[in-house]
Amino acid sequence: MGLGAVDVRALAERLGVAPTKSKGQNFVVDPGTVTRIVRLAGVGPGDTVLEVGPGLGSLTVPLLSSGARVVAVELDDRLADALPATVAAHVPGAADRLEVVRGDATRLADLTLPAAPDHLVANLPYNVAVPILLGALDALPSLRSGVVMVQSEVADRLCAAPGGRVYGVPSVKLAWYAAARRVGSVAPTVFWPVPRVDSGLVGFVRHAPPVEAETREDVVRERVFMVVDAAFSQRRKTLRQSLARLAGSAAAAEAALRAAGVDPAARAETLDVASFAAVATALAAVPGTPTG
Repeated sequence: MGLGAVDVRALAERLGVAPTKSKGQNFVVDPGTVTRIVRLAGVGPGDTVLEVGPGLGSLTVPLLSSGARVVAVELDDRLADALPATVAAHVPGAADRLEVVRGDATRLADLTLPAAPDHLVANLPYNVAVPILLGALDALPSLRSGVVMVQSEVADRLCAAPGGRVYGVPSVKLAWYAAARRVGSVAPTVFWPVPRVDSGLVGFVRHAPPVEAETREDVVRERVFMVVDAAFSQRRKTLRQSLARLAGSAAAAEAALRAAGVDPAARAETLDVASFAAVATALAAVPGTPTG
């Protein structure tokens, strides 16, 4: 069972904590919502969960109640200090399955975690949700799956398929690491303070990236993401035009696109991640093109 509105507000008052917009803090005060997230994540005994921004512990409590081990990354020292006591009060006997790491989740690669997490389950700070999610998948190859709560329109972008209006950079980059889909919606009324936007739940399962076995994934990923960024920076233009600077000229971009089996007159939103990988490989063969 998660923390209710009375529990959350009383704990916040005792700690002298108020949610701040600068940190993207909106605390969940509905136990049913966090219980649903844990159920959708499918975690339990034997699993190690990474929770980003545990705050006052609304989601931490049901995660630990599932029997999972939780590695909680928290930037706010007051919240980090208080979390073990909250867990002890609500989930007696689970203290040995909670590890609190103080640090900035946007820099996960620089943090030392006490265990390699299998799952990411979190109410992500909305102002940095995408970089945290992508950064976690990049820095932690042990992550197999997860469920994250983000702003509704961000959820749509993360899960969008090629050809749609909201398909863009986040869609392609997440697809590099994992298959993602919306697994639920969350009303603003479950939060304190109440945000002016709806929220969405994104579930993901990691899959192998579209790289050849003998190629270093990190090198190819950097090259592919460079192409994705360039293509969507001018998304109304054809790929021949938007990739011209990266390739050295429009003619070189067209040659690489044709070599990758992509129509030079196509636009960025029509390509899936495998096609972007093919274009990046072809562009790498163009003399003078950045290779990552």
